[in-house]
Parts: sequence; structure tokens; C-alpha cells
Amino acid sequence: MPELLTHRRLDQPRPPHRLSFSFDPELFGQISERIARFLGTGKFLFWMTLLVISWIAVNLFAVGLRWDPYPFILLNLAFSTQASYAAPLILLAQNRQDDRDRVSLEEDRARAAQTKADTDYLARELAALRLAIGEVATRDYLRGELERLREELPGLRSAADRRRVRTTKNPDET
Repeated sequence: MPELLTHRRLDQPRPPHRLSFSFDPELFGQISERIARFLGTGKFLFWMTLLVISWIAVNLFAVGLRWDPYPFILLNLAFSTQASYAAPLILLAQNRQDDRDRVSLEEDRARAAQTKADTDYLARELAALRLAIGEVATRDYLRGELERLREELPGLRSAADRRRVRTTKNPDET
């Protein structure tokens, strides 16, 4: 039996000897954000004010129920405990919000870079189209050419008629 203890395999993990407690950090963060959000609401302030007024009233006026006499040391202890838990929860919520803001900012930067690249591409394409349109015959250019041909057409008809007349008079000369 002692040989089994000395020849334990090192390539295999040990079996767990104690209870292990696992928690989801994301769930803990979500709960802390909810608490931090609640601590910053008017609803919390209302209920906290009501609790403090009730605490003080009971301890000042209800002689038989005095569990925290005048200096209200227990109330101060409760406030200190609440503050000692609230501050880290609020900081945790702020850190998580900072992380979300950082991711959002990186996404915005990437989107802006892509938009800039798309805009540059479209500007180059537009410039290429403008150059190509400069080489294409426009409507005004075609109208001008057709007008010039129409003006030359009577002179071309008369020259064609003269050729036709020559060829019909002397068929052997062609």
C-alpha cells in the first residue's frame, strides 16, 4: 500500500479533496450592477430615510423597545456596513460599464474606419465615372454633329446626283 502513494502518476490531476465553491463572475457582476443602480434611485433614498426616521423615533419614544439608545451606535454601525459594501459594488459596476464603453468605442472606431474606406472608394469611383463621361458623346455634341450633317446634306445630295447623272449617261466609263 505505501508503494501506491509514492508511485502516484504525475500526468493526472488529483481528485478533489474538499468542497469547491464556484460562482459565475458575470452573474455576480450583474447582481452588483443592479444593487448599484438601486442605490442611486429616489426609491432607495425614500425607504432609507423612512427606516432612519422610524429607527430614531422608536429608540427615542418607545421606552420598552429601545435596542439602540441615543448615540445610535447600532444605526451608525449599520450605515458603515452598508457603505463598506456599497462602495465596492458601485466601483465594480463602474468598471463593468467602462469595459462596455471601451468595447463600444472600439466598435465605433472600426465602423468609422470602414465608413472612411467606403467613402474613399466611392470618391475614386465617382472620379473615374467623371473621366469616363468626359470621353462619351453627350447629347449636345450629338445634336451639333447632326445639325452640321443636316446643313451639309443638300451639298452631298447634289454631288451624288451629279455622279448618278454621269454614270447613267456614260455606262461604259465606269
